[in-house]
Amino acid sequence: MSALILSIDQGTTGTKVLVMDSSLCKVAEHYEAFEQHFPEPGRVEHECGQIWETIEKGLEFLAKQVDLKQVAAIGITNQRETLCFWEKGTVRPLRRAIVWQDRRTADRCEELKRAGREAGVCAKTGLLLDPYFSGTKLEWALKNDATVAAADRAGTLAVGTIDSFLLAKLTSGDAHATDTSNASRTLLMDLSTLQWDPAMLALFGVNQRILPEIKPSFGAFGKTRGVRHLPDGIPVTGMIGDQQSALLGQAATKKGMAKCTYGTGAFLLMNTGSEIRRSKARLLTTVAWTDSAGATTYALEGSAFMAGATVQWLRDGLRMISSSAEIEALAREVESTDGVMLVPAFTGLGAPYWDPSARAVISGLTRGSTRAHIARAALEGIALQNVDILQAMERDLGSAIEGLCVDGGASTNDLLMQIQADLLGRTLRRPVFTGTTALGAVFAAGLGAGIWNAVSGIGDAWKLDREFQPAMSESARGSKLAEWKRAVERARG
Repeated sequence: MSALILSIDQGTTGTKVLVMDSSLCKVAEHYEAFEQHFPEPGRVEHECGQIWETIEKGLEFLAKQVDLKQVAAIGITNQRETLCFWEKGTVRPLRRAIVWQDRRTADRCEELKRAGREAGVCAKTGLLLDPYFSGTKLEWALKNDATVAAADRAGTLAVGTIDSFLLAKLTSGDAHATDTSNASRTLLMDLSTLQWDPAMLALFGVNQRILPEIKPSFGAFGKTRGVRHLPDGIPVTGMIGDQQSALLGQAATKKGMAKCTYGTGAFLLMNTGSEIRRSKARLLTTVAWTDSAGATTYALEGSAFMAGATVQWLRDGLRMISSSAEIEALAREVESTDGVMLVPAFTGLGAPYWDPSARAVISGLTRGSTRAHIARAALEGIALQNVDILQAMERDLGSAIEGLCVDGGASTNDLLMQIQADLLGRTLRRPVFTGTTALGAVFAAGLGAGIWNAVSGIGDAWKLDREFQPAMSESARGSKLAEWKRAVERARG
């Protein structure tokens, strides 16, 4: 019997647990959503206990489908910049997690920019000064949360991104570690040394003792102990941030290969090999993964904060649809938006603008505008954000990308994919298995456990489902992009 691998894919709105065998046949999976908390405008939080409950429920389901004693390795992939705070040893959460979408530190980021600190931060970390990242979230909590500050003074505080929290829970507090891909999203790690940087720690007032140990993405992190529905002693051998995991799951293991994941946000990553590629177009330089031998692969990244979350807003905020899947049929009721534009800057704009003060705009409405026009404009808005990112990426590369691999929940929306191909003017390639984030964690765990010997050996896993060829004329595309630029300026006020 081939080895079984357990993948934990912890996302912004829910958690998927998946068991695959080493021949990449899916054995069982379960998805569990959890509550989002919005205590004030611009603030987004998660209950860490609720996140762990989603994993326990998933494991309970899996235990009824498969003998979990046969699991040889566990891989974790996660929403990356979301920051957790817990008590060492007990792994008791000390406050809600501060989510990557949270904008509470926007003013602090602007203050640091005015002080001329962004260039130095970018040179060290590959990141920009934006509340998206974890560093200013941690600084804020240390200064403003009495419980966190008290634990820091007492030496009982542990801090980390979701992967670190889950590892601590899986090992009953035995392990406090992260991997290079997640650490590269904190504003605290030096991209060259792959270690916490003293200057960045000083800038944000962080004592290194509260942070996890940085390890390669593939290798030994710890073993399970005291987890309901899961035997003790199963090794955790892969940890990787969700977007890097999707890049790995797309088998984009060669320099120049790129993917876009449509989840809560939309994320484009391009493999730049062993080179730390610096962007002139305000893209991010990030670690893709570090293998068990210590060789690091880097990537360029551009992120749009609202993709699937835009559809969720139409569903939950405006109640235009009762389920996210309904948007495609609604948008197909019209052949165009008839001038309606939707800029989904609900939590600011990401790359290449990095404008946390931008706000969502719906423009071009007339008495003839309908729900269908707004639905189609929402899909176009999701796609147009990615056009901005891809064009910036191509400027950095000095050449055009021939095609783009797509994945994530919204990639199953054929209309959105066709709109994206049209507005990009590029071919989109969708794999048979669109859950590439979870698949990447399977690969990471298998590589860390020695089930596969090298990253280059996973390419055969990628199978094409469908290609989407651009069908829009150059003039129509140019007109739409000009409309978009005007709408973005309105959003930026």
